[in-house]
Order: sequence, then structure tokens, then C-alpha cells
Amino acid sequence: MAEVHCFQGGRSGLFLGILPRKCSIFKLFLICLLLGLLSMLWLQFSCTGEVKKHEEKSPKQPCPPVARTISEDPSWGPHRLAILVPFRERFEELLSFVPHMHQYLSEKKIRHQIFIINQVDHYRFNRASLINVGFLESGNETDYIAMHDVDLLPLNPDLDYGFPEKGPFHVASPELHPLYHYKTYVGGILLLTKQHYEMLHRPSGITTGYQTFRHIHDPAWRKRDQKRIASQKQEQFKVDRQGGLHNVQYRVESRSELTVGGAPCTVLNILLDCDMNETPWCVFS
Repeated sequence: MAEVHCFQGGRSGLFLGILPRKCSIFKLFLICLLLGLLSMLWLQFSCTGEVKKHEEKSPKQPCPPVARTISEDPSWGPHRLAILVPFRERFEELLSFVPHMHQYLSEKKIRHQIFIINQVDHYRFNRASLINVGFLESGNETDYIAMHDVDLLPLNPDLDYGFPEKGPFHVASPELHPLYHYKTYVGGILLLTKQHYEMLHRPSGITTGYQTFRHIHDPAWRKRDQKRIASQKQEQFKVDRQGGLHNVQYRVESRSELTVGGAPCTVLNILLDCDMNETPWCVFS
């Protein structure tokens, strides 16, 4: 075995008063490993405050808090909600949305799974297609969905996120939404059973309370894409009887299970396809 020889004035002795002058590399490695483990243990005990200095007491260093994930309970009911969030490059809002929604729905004892449908292609943002993709990818573990904006946080505990047995239910109806109050508004948060989603019924409204949401979108920081290109302005008011849920063209680039602030969510990176002959406005000309 290779050896390390240390001499001083031609005589053997102790190196730094600890190691013998003649020692093997293997022994040096074991000693270094032992010192490293002792250092890690010291750091761990000093973080939790279990090691106390006899001469001088220093304030305890608090360990970083570990976010707590609330586990759903089957006793909450037989139904499970899929939160479908069309998404692109709004990570600041996502950091607030996922833990807020997980905490809010858990306190209401709503079994749920949050799906972030992230559009990663170079086409213009297509909210409707992303919702269709989220519906198809949400699996059989959920039986109703919420089409949910990432910048709209529910505050009022009386808001109903329960299973919409009587039909589509508009949680963020015009009289409740903090920004949009026109009568034909059906965005924000819309609940549907999966059966109703395939039937495409129109939603009904709710009439309880005001100022029940927090709208966290900052238009000065992140402007919306509201441009209308070519004949898009005329076509947007026509009923599309061909495109939709069952012929949306897309590819799932990746699927990841993440935790944001202690709250679990599923992130789907989606590449949408676009027929330039049918919808040339999916790109900026």
C-alpha cells in the first residue's frame, strides 16, 4: 500500500501533534472522513440547539421550517375535483396560487388535484385548448373540474367548490368577480362535472356576497394578449362546431409532480398544434 513519509530534521515524529510521521493514505482518508462526519453532526446539533456552549451561550439558530402538506381524507366525500389552470410564464402568480388553493380547498374538505397546463410551444396562448388538454389528461381519479384562472384567489369560505350535481356552476360570476362585471362573463372559475363538460352546457350564476376574491394579475407587469389578427375578430363570435375537446392536437412534452410551498400539483408541459389554414392567427404575422 502506498505510504506518505514526513520527515523533519531526518527524524520521525508526530505531524501537527496528531498524526504519526509515517502513515498510509488509507488511514488519512479514514481520518478525513471521520472529521467530516463530526462536522456535519456538530452543524445539525447547533441548528436544533441541542449543543450548548459552556463558556458563552449564543442565540439558537432556527432550522428552516418545513412546509406541511395537508393529506386529503376519504371521509371528505366520494367526489374529487380537478383544478385545471391554463398557464404560461406567470410563475410569480403560481407561487401564490398553488399553496393558497390547496389550503383553501383542504379547509373546506374538498378532495382535489391541481393541474398546471403549461403551454411551452411558440404559438399564441390558447386558453380553451389548454383546458381541453387538461380535461383529457386529468385521468379517472377526478369526476369534476374547475376551469380556474391562476390570478384569482378565493377568499370567502362560503364559496361553493362542491360537486355541481345540478349543472355547471359559475363560482366567479359577474357580480362577484373583482374586475369583470358584464353579464355574459363566464370566465375566472367555472365548475362542471366531467359528464357535463362533454355536453358543453352553459353555466348558471351564483348570487351570494361581494369582494370574495383576490385578483393578483398586474397588467403593468404582464400584459394580456388581446390582439386580433386577420379575420380573428369576426371568427371569434362564431360557434366552432368542428374544433374542440375530441380533436385538439397536442403533445405532452413532460409531466411532473411538484410541491409549491408545501402544496402538491401536477405540471404538464404542452405543445399545441396549429392548422395555419384554419386559424392563421395562432401566430403573430
